[in-house]
Amino acid sequence: MARRRKRKSRRRQEGRRILEQVPQYSIESGEDKPVTAARKFIQAEGILPPALLLVRRNEHTTDRYFWAEKGLFGAQYVEENHFLFPSLRTSEEEEECFVMATHSR
Repeated sequence: MARRRKRKSRRRQEGRRILEQVPQYSIESGEDKPVTAARKFIQAEGILPPALLLVRRNEHTTDRYFWAEKGLFGAQYVEENHFLFPSLRTSEEEEECFVMATHSR
């Protein structure tokens, strides 16, 4: 039986592209739960939003979190709802201005 391809959401693809522009930090969760490890890392390093945290739970699993002004969110939620985050909107607008400037030449 052939498997059907999952349809890729344009909005989520756009959100993923926007998140690629944000600084990323990779950490190990250690004994803590992944979200706790992410919060401790943010506090210890004084990371300013926006930032993407990749928290390695074990050799097979990595959880992705987005650190925003509003708090810590799952990266998948942010990909799907990137328009709700002001810190991502500025990056997106700068990118659009750059694209428009390069095309108008």
